[in-house]
Amino acid sequence: MSVLSGVLAALSGALMAVQGSINSALGKQVGVLMATLIVHVVGTGFTLLLMLLPLSRGGKSASFWQVPWYLYVGGVLGVGIVYLVVVSIARLGVAAATTLIIVGQVGTALLIDELGLFGIPRTAFTWLKALGLVLLAVGASFILRK
Repeated sequence: MSVLSGVLAALSGALMAVQGSINSALGKQVGVLMATLIVHVVGTGFTLLLMLLPLSRGGKSASFWQVPWYLYVGGVLGVGIVYLVVVSIARLGVAAATTLIIVGQVGTALLIDELGLFGIPRTAFTWLKALGLVLLAVGASFILRK
């Protein structure tokens, strides 16, 4: 892993915590479903704007219809993710919700890697990864204590 990739991944995690907090506050103002809609409409508009920039790589419209249908489910999952993050942060707080989100992400990521799903290169599940997941869960339990 390159240092830049690690920094970008950590930045992504930080932005997720900030985004979840903002989305939760929006949900309290306008309702969870409306907040989910607003987040996706604004995100779509921003993505379209980025695609118009000269530095953008845009898209490959010729290959749009050749993509397997199940790869478009990400948009539906995105709606579910935003909705569930808004609800969980409002009920649990940012630290507790984010901790549980990360445990769920890592556990699922290990399964996806092991099975090589969605075109991801297969990466074997090892006892060290199992130990890491257990330690992550133990650490999470410390964060979740009141």
